[in-house]
Amino acid sequence: MELEGKQALVTGAGATGGIGFEIARRFIDEGAVVLITGRDPSRGAEAAAALGDRATFLLADLVELEALARLVDAAGEVDILVNNATAIGRGNVVDRNIAGLDEVHFTNVRAPYVLTAGLAPGMVSRQSGCVVNISSLVAGRGTPGMGSYAASKAALESLTQTWAAELGGSGVRVNAVAPGPIRSAKNLTEHQDELEEFGKVTPLRRTGATAEIAEVVAFLASDRSSYVTGTVIPVDGGSRAI
Repeated sequence: MELEGKQALVTGAGATGGIGFEIARRFIDEGAVVLITGRDPSRGAEAAAALGDRATFLLADLVELEALARLVDAAGEVDILVNNATAIGRGNVVDRNIAGLDEVHFTNVRAPYVLTAGLAPGMVSRQSGCVVNISSLVAGRGTPGMGSYAASKAALESLTQTWAAELGGSGVRVNAVAPGPIRSAKNLTEHQDELEEFGKVTPLRRTGATAEIAEVVAFLASDRSSYVTGTVIPVDGGSRAI
């Protein structure tokens, strides 16, 4: 098992059927002990139970700086950090949804920054570790109504490259994965028609599964990717190619 003896923190994994949950499950399959976070204690407990005794749920609202500090303390020594928790603020710029902009920025940019700043020093001291940021196809594509979300993911991709440059000399790798249209439980519940239409126009002519994201994240977390850092891997059915 490729992640035996490793401890991972996967944010936004406190609900079954999501990308974070599938990443956590894949890590456990490879022998890791996994901490998962979410804002709903009942759903988080359900997710941890579904993952088994190698998973622990930590309640955390990543918009709050105090919650982030508590999470860093509770996590302890983390070998793999996956910044997956995401807020999606929809609306055109003329809608002036400033409150939504703040929530998206705090969740998608500030939280990964604070968690990486808090946990990377331990990785540096051990001369080993990795960070995987979950971005999005829209980070590099003009998509009406998705301005705040797209900007936050573009910022996260920029931080991925900066952190890779800053931490690489200490044996810490930082990469990102950019999903396209994925059949997560939330997408299937809230955006199924839109999701399926999006899938039809990808070169592969279909949507993706959460497990397909988890496979790439597991690769980046393992020694198989030991010479990979500072990159963004699209897992989008070829959407960035067209």
